[in-house]
Amino acid sequence: MTGMSNASVAGLLPAYLMPEPEWTQPSPPAAASPPEVALSAFANDDENVRLMCRVREGDMRAFEQLVELHQNTVIGAAARMLGNLDDAHDIAQQVFLRVWKSAPRYEPTAKFTTWLFTILRNLVFNETRRRVRRQEVPLEGEHDDDPPRQFVDQTAPSPDEISQQTELEQALDRAIAALPEKQRMAVILRRHEEMPYEQICDILGLSLPALKSLLFRARHELRRQLAAHLGDSDSAA
Repeated sequence: MTGMSNASVAGLLPAYLMPEPEWTQPSPPAAASPPEVALSAFANDDENVRLMCRVREGDMRAFEQLVELHQNTVIGAAARMLGNLDDAHDIAQQVFLRVWKSAPRYEPTAKFTTWLFTILRNLVFNETRRRVRRQEVPLEGEHDDDPPRQFVDQTAPSPDEISQQTELEQALDRAIAALPEKQRMAVILRRHEEMPYEQICDILGLSLPALKSLLFRARHELRRQLAAHLGDSDSAA
């Protein structure tokens, strides 16, 4: 494609030398890009689809905008799933690599974020299963003195409250990390990404009743795990 190179794409995601997609037709001549849109991790889906359709036609700047829009959300979700920020960056790079390579075949049949998080789901589940096969360290962390990184807003007026809040958030992260993978992703998408149930159903391939049952079991287990921190001795039974 005129004006596009491996190096220019790899510059967005420096850990990967991303290959040129196999475009089904020659790219049209580069046209003047429309005015820049305000970047937001939760941009209107119409804008996401518009950008992805431009990527499908070989528009490098549209791809850059999609990466800028969604990279922090993808990295954050992957980090909460895997308990390791370096692995999360690797997974995020693979996600956008697949977005890039799949662009020629992209059709807006679902919300862009549903498509994006379905790619993320597949890669994260593959990684967790690879860890199990290789008997790697637990998801909550490699060392006791290396607690899970936090991806929450810390708002506390005093050092004691900050310490208590940090301890609770770390306990919650460990409890979420110990959930089965589908429960864990459902909780993360609902709690952190504030996704509607219907979109989570599409991402996980579940019916709405199955998702609600999954979340019910996950929340019950989280309450049990956090009983000591919440001062609720009954819930631990």
